[in-house]
Amino acid sequence: MELRRLGPLGQEKPALVHEGVTYRLDDVTADITGEFLAADGIARVAAAQQVGELPVWEDVESERVGAPIARPEAVICIGQNYAAHAAESGADAPTTPIVFFKHPNTVVGPHDEVPIPPGATKVDWEVELGVVIGKRASYLKDEQEALDVIAGYVTSHDVSERDFQIAESGGQWSKGKCAENFNPVGPALVPAAEVEQQDLRLWSSVNGEARQDSTTADMVFTVAQLVHHLSQYMVLSPGDLINTGTPQGVALSGRFPYLSDGDVVEIGIEGLGDQRSVFVQRR
Repeated sequence: MELRRLGPLGQEKPALVHEGVTYRLDDVTADITGEFLAADGIARVAAAQQVGELPVWEDVESERVGAPIARPEAVICIGQNYAAHAAESGADAPTTPIVFFKHPNTVVGPHDEVPIPPGATKVDWEVELGVVIGKRASYLKDEQEALDVIAGYVTSHDVSERDFQIAESGGQWSKGKCAENFNPVGPALVPAAEVEQQDLRLWSSVNGEARQDSTTADMVFTVAQLVHHLSQYMVLSPGDLINTGTPQGVALSGRFPYLSDGDVVEIGIEGLGDQRSVFVQRR
């Protein structure tokens, strides 16, 4: 079962994909929001599908695929959460999660263009497992409670500009993370019950050449550990997106060139879907 949002930018409508068939969700919800997730929206959608209440979405192939979550309140990111990526960045694996933020308006569809900002020379790709929160959470007692507040998982692309992130950061990373369209998400939100979150292959390529190829089993901190840890320092809201870190194989390593006008980045996560982003110089 996959939840999607289809249609023009800003006019997306909710959809369910089940066994290869796409259904409209207009009669269940106006959109896939935090409020929908918190109100047992995924269970309501599953029940409606089982009793045949959902109409088939005809000619769905012509529709743009939007981000599968609408208007997250926060995009919370974890840095250097794969030991090999930390090493290629010139750092040891962290002993506590490194946390930074992206502006929520960076979230766009999985195939939307990504502008290269004026003056940017070090735009980098980062495939990441995205965690979508389904319940308000704070001061969670343990890792099982942490897993219980997760609505589902998405393929997420934490695009970065490394000079903005490091040389011009003033000690924080968000300057290099918040440019226009710097977080393609989707194509689907897959319910947590259907995902083995610590056993997923994730990969990326640039212009058809392989870059990253790893598994979430290699995370320094597991999804459960991350959600539990974050809840000790902030309130997590339904619809919030947590980017859980990227594996080795990025341009920051020095092994590959940074992205330039016309480059095509493809990323994917097993069972969650693939993305294709064209990077275009913003004038």
